[in-house]
Amino acid sequence: MELFTRAYDHPDSAKLIADLQQVFVVRYGDQDVTPVDPAQFAAPLGHFVVGYLDGVPVACGGWRAHDVEDASIRPGDAEIKRMYTADSVRGRGLSRVVLAELESSARAVGRTRMVLETGTRQPEAIRLYETSGYERIDNFGVYRHHPDSLCFAKEL
Repeated sequence: MELFTRAYDHPDSAKLIADLQQVFVVRYGDQDVTPVDPAQFAAPLGHFVVGYLDGVPVACGGWRAHDVEDASIRPGDAEIKRMYTADSVRGRGLSRVVLAELESSARAVGRTRMVLETGTRQPEAIRLYETSGYERIDNFGVYRHHPDSLCFAKEL
């Protein structure tokens, strides 16, 4: 898989994000309602990548900077958003490639910790993060008090 930096609202990013939102609809009954501004994923305070196999977009993910303390969020954090791998290519380790790129790019610009929110109905995501060194933290963001929400962090 080849990774390319893309704008959050690039057509390939948008298609993969729309596919991910459909996963949320199936698993939770609705799309993710976390407020997201595409500009948050532009350098130097953010980063978004799309992974391609044979020219076809199959995976994506990004991070956005947080520099204000809020709940379990600390200044210097980078929040992972919109991690997704197409069903047709799951099980090949592509999500680990995207995650490694996100961690590396965040570290390169001085971010000190990765944080994320996922849900109890996403066991493959939970497994990815736990086996990649992420540990549970107190919930934050829109889903702070939602019973299906799980938040994780990893020091960079």
